[in-house]
Amino acid sequence: MKVLTVFGTRPEAIKMAPIVKELEKRENIESIVAVTGQHREMLDQVLKIFNIVPDYDLNIFKPGQTLTEITVNAMLGLEKILDETTPDVLLIQGDTTTVFSSSIAAFYKKVKIGHVEAGLRSGNLYSPFPEEANRKLTGVLANFHFAPTNSNRENLLKEGYNDENIYITGNTVIDALKYSVKEDYHFEEELLNKIDYENKKVVLLTSHRRENIGKPMENIFQAVLDVVHENDDVEVIFPVHLNPKVREIANKYFENEEKVHMIEPLDYLPFSNLINKVYLVVTDSGGIQEEAPALGKPVLVVREETERMEGVLANTAKLVGTKYENIYNGFKELIENKKKYDEMAHAVNPYGDGTAAKKIIDILEEEMN
Repeated sequence: MKVLTVFGTRPEAIKMAPIVKELEKRENIESIVAVTGQHREMLDQVLKIFNIVPDYDLNIFKPGQTLTEITVNAMLGLEKILDETTPDVLLIQGDTTTVFSSSIAAFYKKVKIGHVEAGLRSGNLYSPFPEEANRKLTGVLANFHFAPTNSNRENLLKEGYNDENIYITGNTVIDALKYSVKEDYHFEEELLNKIDYENKKVVLLTSHRRENIGKPMENIFQAVLDVVHENDDVEVIFPVHLNPKVREIANKYFENEEKVHMIEPLDYLPFSNLINKVYLVVTDSGGIQEEAPALGKPVLVVREETERMEGVLANTAKLVGTKYENIYNGFKELIENKKKYDEMAHAVNPYGDGTAAKKIIDILEEEMN
């Protein structure tokens, strides 16, 4: 069986790396890896960490590229790869423009499609944008829906998908964490080694979503700032996204704050190990909502909707939106209310046990034979 795995961004690479590694173990599978390069530098970092050398690299990244450019360039490149490799099945993960483009390209060639992390839904087609549309459109074309959780399966059933094509596997991000996190990890960024994680309540902040840029992000930063000023034992580590608009707002609020450490974006390995060391996470990102609970860290989700409601329902994450008062109150509670913090820190992670990649490839082998 020929399996073509395609990904293009850092989050995709992290979640597909365990699958690529599992495919490499199978003697009866020919594994072909293609990357679009939708992200460039951040993608390359993950490839290096997991020691993955792509067979094909479309290298489509251009500064300021539009969604249309990404879609068209990825499809054109993938068409050639599909013609050359003639795979039995295409494996794609998540909700990026690379995923959408790959599914269309494979559909046109009548290649079967396996969608890893299927069934996530926020319920709002424009939030997150364009990810919500990407995953719904990909679902229409997929033959195998690898859903991380039962609620993801329920989402797909509500949309009319056949239950026989839906498989609950857990999330491969947990597989990747097991590979990455070490208790004795030493950071290259010396500042991160000097922080007192034992005696301080160190908070990891990430914020970069398109829909939060502007007033929502200002609300997030102001609320974080106010809680930091009110609590002597709180420090914040903020890897600042490369987006100039994000950096402009971050500098406005945090430039002269001693207890808010703005650093450059981290590679996957130090970032995972940083999650393991901090007290809690404040984020508008997606994958961190899955990773942090696996390491016993409560997550404050600063978005209006999340497609990862399992964490909210399991009490590993709290969705507070982007209004100042809600962010401030939610953050303050987790810092000052030990009982509430412990309830979240010790809740059971709903995203699996770290064997998702093996389950997915076992299913493919059984179903494709």
